[in-house]
Amino acid sequence: MTWKNRDARNRSTIISIEHYRAARERLIRSRATHLDQLTDKLTEKRVHSVIEVLLSGETGQLQMHQDDLQYVEDLGLIKRKPHIQISNRIYREIIPRELIAVTQDTMQIKNTSWYLATDNRLDMVKLLQSFQQFFREHSACWVERFDYKEAGPQLLMQAFLQRIINGGGRIYREYALGRKRTDLSIEWPVNPQQGFHGEVQRIIVELKIQHGSLETIIQKGLYQTAEYADKFNAQEAHLVIFNRNSNVTWQDKIWHKQHKFSGRLIGVWGM
Repeated sequence: MTWKNRDARNRSTIISIEHYRAARERLIRSRATHLDQLTDKLTEKRVHSVIEVLLSGETGQLQMHQDDLQYVEDLGLIKRKPHIQISNRIYREIIPRELIAVTQDTMQIKNTSWYLATDNRLDMVKLLQSFQQFFREHSACWVERFDYKEAGPQLLMQAFLQRIINGGGRIYREYALGRKRTDLSIEWPVNPQQGFHGEVQRIIVELKIQHGSLETIIQKGLYQTAEYADKFNAQEAHLVIFNRNSNVTWQDKIWHKQHKFSGRLIGVWGM
Protein backbone atom coordinates (compact mmCIF):
# COMPACT_ATOMS: atom_id res chain seq x y z
CA MET A 1 0.00 0.00 0.00
CA THR A 2 2.90 2.38 0.61
CA TRP A 3 5.84 1.11 -1.44
CA LYS A 4 4.20 2.03 -4.75
CA ASN A 5 2.25 5.01 -3.44
CA ARG A 6 4.44 7.96 -2.45
CA ASP A 7 1.55 9.90 -0.89
CA ALA A 8 0.74 7.01 1.44
CA ARG A 9 4.28 7.10 2.81
CA ASN A 10 3.54 10.47 4.39
CA ARG A 11 2.99 9.73 8.09
CA SER A 12 0.22 12.30 8.26
CA THR A 13 -1.80 10.33 5.68
CA ILE A 14 -4.52 8.09 7.11
CA ILE A 15 -4.41 4.70 5.37
CA SER A 16 -7.92 3.87 4.13
CA ILE A 17 -9.69 0.96 2.49
CA GLU A 18 -9.20 2.79 -0.81
CA HIS A 19 -5.40 2.57 -0.40
CA TYR A 20 -5.79 -1.18 0.10
CA ARG A 21 -8.01 -1.61 -2.97
CA ALA A 22 -5.64 0.41 -5.15
CA ALA A 23 -2.67 -1.66 -3.92
CA ARG A 24 -4.50 -4.91 -4.60
CA GLU A 25 -5.27 -3.81 -8.14
CA ARG A 26 -1.63 -2.85 -8.74
CA LEU A 27 -0.49 -6.24 -7.50
CA ILE A 28 -2.94 -8.09 -9.76
CA ARG A 29 -1.96 -6.08 -12.83
CA SER A 30 1.76 -6.43 -12.12
CA ARG A 31 1.57 -10.22 -12.67
CA ALA A 32 4.09 -10.80 -9.88
CA THR A 33 6.16 -13.95 -10.42
CA HIS A 34 4.31 -16.19 -7.97
CA LEU A 35 0.95 -15.03 -9.35
CA ASP A 36 2.09 -15.70 -12.90
CA GLN A 37 3.17 -19.23 -11.93
CA LEU A 38 -0.18 -19.76 -10.26
CA THR A 39 -2.04 -19.27 -13.52
CA ASP A 40 -0.07 -22.09 -15.17
CA LYS A 41 -1.68 -24.49 -12.70
CA LEU A 42 -5.13 -23.67 -14.07
CA THR A 43 -4.44 -25.85 -17.12
CA GLU A 44 -3.76 -28.96 -15.02
CA LYS A 45 -6.58 -31.49 -15.16
CA ARG A 46 -6.86 -31.91 -11.38
CA VAL A 47 -6.96 -28.15 -10.84
CA HIS A 48 -9.38 -27.68 -13.72
CA SER A 49 -11.88 -30.17 -12.29
CA VAL A 50 -12.12 -28.24 -9.00
CA ILE A 51 -11.90 -24.63 -10.15
CA GLU A 52 -14.50 -25.10 -12.91
CA VAL A 53 -17.08 -26.20 -10.34
CA LEU A 54 -16.33 -23.16 -8.19
CA LEU A 55 -16.54 -20.75 -11.12
CA SER A 56 -19.81 -22.17 -12.40
CA GLY A 57 -21.32 -22.78 -8.95
CA GLU A 58 -22.92 -25.93 -10.35
CA THR A 59 -22.57 -28.85 -7.95
CA GLY A 60 -24.91 -31.11 -9.91
CA GLN A 61 -23.36 -30.87 -13.36
CA LEU A 62 -19.70 -31.49 -12.49
CA GLN A 63 -17.98 -33.85 -10.08
CA MET A 64 -14.95 -33.27 -7.86
CA HIS A 65 -12.75 -36.03 -6.44
CA GLN A 66 -11.24 -36.10 -2.98
CA ASP A 67 -7.67 -36.43 -4.29
CA ASP A 68 -8.17 -33.43 -6.59
CA LEU A 69 -9.56 -31.34 -3.75
CA GLN A 70 -6.59 -32.22 -1.56
CA TYR A 71 -4.13 -31.40 -4.34
CA VAL A 72 -5.68 -28.00 -5.08
CA GLU A 73 -5.84 -27.22 -1.36
CA ASP A 74 -2.15 -28.13 -1.00
CA LEU A 75 -1.37 -25.69 -3.82
CA GLY A 76 -3.02 -22.98 -1.75
CA LEU A 77 -5.69 -22.24 -4.35
CA ILE A 78 -8.68 -23.21 -2.21
CA LYS A 79 -9.68 -23.63 1.41
CA ARG A 80 -12.27 -26.21 2.49
CA LYS A 81 -13.54 -24.77 5.76
CA PRO A 82 -16.15 -23.56 6.55
CA HIS A 83 -16.93 -24.46 2.89
CA ILE A 84 -14.99 -24.94 -0.34
CA GLN A 85 -13.94 -21.61 -1.82
CA ILE A 86 -11.01 -19.81 -3.46
CA SER A 87 -8.46 -19.26 -0.72
CA ASN A 88 -8.18 -15.46 -0.85
CA ARG A 89 -9.54 -12.36 -2.55
CA ILE A 90 -6.54 -11.78 -4.79
CA TYR A 91 -6.71 -15.30 -6.21
CA ARG A 92 -10.47 -14.82 -6.60
CA GLU A 93 -9.71 -11.93 -8.95
CA ILE A 94 -6.70 -13.41 -10.73
CA ILE A 95 -8.19 -16.79 -11.69
CA PRO A 96 -11.08 -15.53 -13.86
CA ARG A 97 -8.98 -12.66 -15.19
CA GLU A 98 -6.35 -15.09 -16.47
CA LEU A 99 -8.97 -17.34 -18.02
CA ILE A 100 -10.50 -14.43 -19.94
CA ALA A 101 -7.32 -12.45 -20.73
CA VAL A 102 -6.99 -13.46 -24.40
CA THR A 103 -10.74 -13.22 -24.99
CA GLN A 104 -10.87 -9.78 -23.41
CA ASP A 105 -7.96 -8.46 -25.50
CA THR A 106 -9.34 -9.75 -28.82
CA MET A 107 -12.97 -8.67 -28.43
CA GLN A 108 -14.15 -6.18 -31.04
CA ILE A 109 -16.42 -3.93 -28.98
CA LYS A 110 -17.03 -0.20 -28.61
CA ASN A 111 -14.74 1.73 -26.27
CA THR A 112 -15.69 2.80 -22.77
CA SER A 113 -16.89 6.30 -23.67
CA TRP A 114 -19.74 4.87 -25.77
CA TYR A 115 -21.29 3.40 -22.60
CA LEU A 116 -21.15 6.60 -20.56
CA ALA A 117 -24.13 8.89 -19.91
CA THR A 118 -23.80 12.70 -20.02
CA ASP A 119 -23.04 12.78 -16.27
CA ASN A 120 -20.11 10.34 -16.75
CA ARG A 121 -22.00 7.44 -15.14
CA LEU A 122 -22.04 4.00 -16.72
CA ASP A 123 -25.23 3.43 -18.70
CA MET A 124 -25.80 -0.19 -17.65
CA VAL A 125 -28.95 -0.62 -19.73
CA LYS A 126 -27.04 0.38 -22.86
CA LEU A 127 -24.12 -1.81 -21.82
CA LEU A 128 -26.23 -4.92 -21.13
CA GLN A 129 -28.24 -4.45 -24.32
CA SER A 130 -24.95 -4.36 -26.20
CA PHE A 131 -23.80 -7.54 -24.46
CA GLN A 132 -27.08 -9.28 -25.32
CA GLN A 133 -26.40 -8.67 -29.01
CA PHE A 134 -22.75 -9.66 -28.64
CA PHE A 135 -23.71 -12.86 -26.83
CA ARG A 136 -26.30 -13.71 -29.46
CA GLU A 137 -23.83 -13.28 -32.30
CA HIS A 138 -20.66 -14.72 -30.78
CA SER A 139 -21.36 -16.97 -27.78
CA ALA A 140 -21.26 -20.23 -29.78
CA CYS A 141 -17.67 -19.68 -30.91
CA TRP A 142 -16.37 -17.73 -27.91
CA VAL A 143 -17.60 -20.10 -25.20
CA GLU A 144 -16.05 -23.04 -27.04
CA ARG A 145 -12.64 -21.35 -26.80
CA PHE A 146 -12.69 -21.54 -23.01
CA ASP A 147 -11.13 -24.56 -21.33
CA TYR A 148 -13.68 -23.96 -18.57
CA LYS A 149 -16.77 -24.41 -20.75
CA GLU A 150 -19.29 -24.95 -17.93
CA ALA A 151 -18.48 -21.45 -16.71
CA GLY A 152 -18.27 -20.12 -20.28
CA PRO A 153 -21.23 -17.69 -20.25
CA GLN A 154 -20.16 -16.16 -16.93
CA LEU A 155 -16.54 -15.85 -18.11
CA LEU A 156 -17.58 -14.31 -21.43
CA MET A 157 -19.62 -11.64 -19.68
CA GLN A 158 -16.78 -10.94 -17.27
CA ALA A 159 -14.42 -10.48 -20.23
CA PHE A 160 -16.89 -8.07 -21.85
CA LEU A 161 -17.33 -6.05 -18.67
CA GLN A 162 -13.61 -6.08 -17.81
CA ARG A 163 -12.77 -4.70 -21.27
CA ILE A 164 -15.12 -1.75 -20.68
CA ILE A 165 -14.61 -1.18 -16.95
CA ASN A 166 -10.81 -1.23 -17.34
CA GLY A 167 -11.28 2.25 -18.78
CA GLY A 168 -11.48 3.62 -15.24
CA GLY A 169 -13.51 1.42 -12.90
CA ARG A 170 -13.14 -1.82 -10.97
CA ILE A 171 -14.92 -5.18 -10.82
CA TYR A 172 -15.08 -7.52 -7.82
CA ARG A 173 -16.23 -11.13 -7.99
CA GLU A 174 -17.98 -13.39 -5.51
CA TYR A 175 -18.39 -17.11 -6.20
CA ALA A 176 -18.29 -20.33 -4.19
CA LEU A 177 -19.34 -23.94 -4.38
CA GLY A 178 -23.10 -24.49 -4.50
CA ARG A 179 -24.06 -20.81 -4.83
CA LYS A 180 -25.33 -21.43 -8.39
CA ARG A 181 -24.53 -17.82 -9.24
CA THR A 182 -21.68 -15.38 -9.72
CA ASP A 183 -21.97 -11.94 -8.13
CA LEU A 184 -20.16 -9.07 -9.83
CA SER A 185 -19.86 -5.71 -8.14
CA ILE A 186 -18.77 -2.70 -10.19
CA GLU A 187 -17.31 0.56 -8.90
CA TRP A 188 -17.13 3.50 -11.29
CA PRO A 189 -15.76 6.94 -10.24
CA VAL A 190 -18.17 9.64 -11.41
CA ASN A 191 -15.52 12.37 -11.31
CA PRO A 192 -12.33 11.18 -13.07
CA GLN A 193 -10.25 13.89 -11.39
CA GLN A 194 -11.27 12.77 -7.90
CA GLY A 195 -11.16 9.08 -8.80
CA PHE A 196 -12.33 6.65 -6.12
CA HIS A 197 -11.91 9.32 -3.43
CA GLY A 198 -14.92 11.16 -4.88
CA GLU A 199 -18.44 9.99 -5.74
CA VAL A 200 -18.51 6.34 -6.83
CA GLN A 201 -21.28 4.65 -8.82
CA ARG A 202 -21.87 1.15 -7.42
CA ILE A 203 -23.63 -1.54 -9.46
CA ILE A 204 -24.43 -5.20 -8.84
CA VAL A 205 -24.71 -7.74 -11.67
CA GLU A 206 -25.71 -11.26 -10.65
CA LEU A 207 -25.22 -14.09 -13.17
CA LYS A 208 -27.21 -17.32 -13.13
CA ILE A 209 -27.60 -20.34 -15.43
CA GLN A 210 -31.22 -21.33 -16.02
CA HIS A 211 -32.20 -24.74 -14.68
CA GLY A 212 -35.88 -25.57 -14.30
CA SER A 213 -38.63 -22.97 -13.98
CA LEU A 214 -37.72 -19.47 -15.13
CA GLU A 215 -40.16 -17.88 -12.67
CA THR A 216 -38.59 -19.76 -9.75
CA ILE A 217 -35.12 -18.65 -10.81
CA ILE A 218 -36.26 -15.03 -11.15
CA GLN A 219 -37.91 -14.97 -7.71
CA LYS A 220 -34.91 -16.52 -6.00
CA GLY A 221 -32.53 -14.36 -8.03
CA LEU A 222 -34.36 -11.14 -7.13
CA TYR A 223 -33.97 -11.93 -3.43
CA GLN A 224 -30.28 -12.77 -3.81
CA THR A 225 -29.58 -9.73 -6.00
CA ALA A 226 -31.34 -7.32 -3.63
CA GLU A 227 -29.54 -8.83 -0.64
CA TYR A 228 -26.12 -8.48 -2.29
CA ALA A 229 -26.91 -4.96 -3.53
CA ASP A 230 -27.77 -3.89 0.02
CA LYS A 231 -24.54 -5.42 1.29
CA PHE A 232 -22.52 -3.58 -1.36
CA ASN A 233 -24.51 -0.34 -0.95
CA ALA A 234 -25.23 -0.38 -4.70
CA GLN A 235 -27.44 2.20 -6.37
CA GLU A 236 -28.26 -0.15 -9.25
CA ALA A 237 -28.77 -3.92 -9.57
CA HIS A 238 -29.21 -6.35 -12.47
CA LEU A 239 -29.94 -10.07 -12.68
CA VAL A 240 -28.69 -11.88 -15.81
CA ILE A 241 -30.02 -15.37 -16.61
CA PHE A 242 -28.30 -17.53 -19.24
CA ASN A 243 -30.42 -20.13 -21.02
CA ARG A 244 -28.12 -22.81 -22.43
CA ASN A 245 -30.90 -24.94 -23.94
CA SER A 246 -30.02 -25.26 -27.64
CA ASN A 247 -33.66 -26.04 -28.45
CA VAL A 248 -34.78 -22.57 -27.36
CA THR A 249 -34.64 -19.88 -30.06
CA TRP A 250 -32.66 -16.68 -29.58
CA GLN A 251 -35.90 -14.75 -29.92
CA ASP A 252 -37.11 -16.45 -26.74
CA LYS A 253 -33.75 -16.28 -24.97
CA ILE A 254 -33.19 -12.52 -25.36
CA TRP A 255 -35.44 -10.35 -23.22
CA HIS A 256 -35.38 -7.60 -20.59
CA LYS A 257 -37.78 -6.81 -17.75
CA GLN A 258 -37.79 -4.69 -14.62
CA HIS A 259 -38.96 -5.96 -11.25
CA LYS A 260 -39.52 -4.05 -8.04
CA PHE A 261 -38.29 -6.05 -5.06
CA SER A 262 -37.70 -4.89 -1.46
CA GLY A 263 -38.13 -1.29 -2.53
CA ARG A 264 -35.46 -1.65 -5.20
CA LEU A 265 -35.86 -1.67 -9.00
CA ILE A 266 -33.90 -4.60 -10.46
CA GLY A 267 -33.25 -5.15 -14.14
CA VAL A 268 -33.71 -8.78 -15.21
CA TRP A 269 -32.05 -9.88 -18.44
CA GLY A 270 -32.41 -13.07 -20.49
CA MET A 271 -29.50 -14.30 -22.59
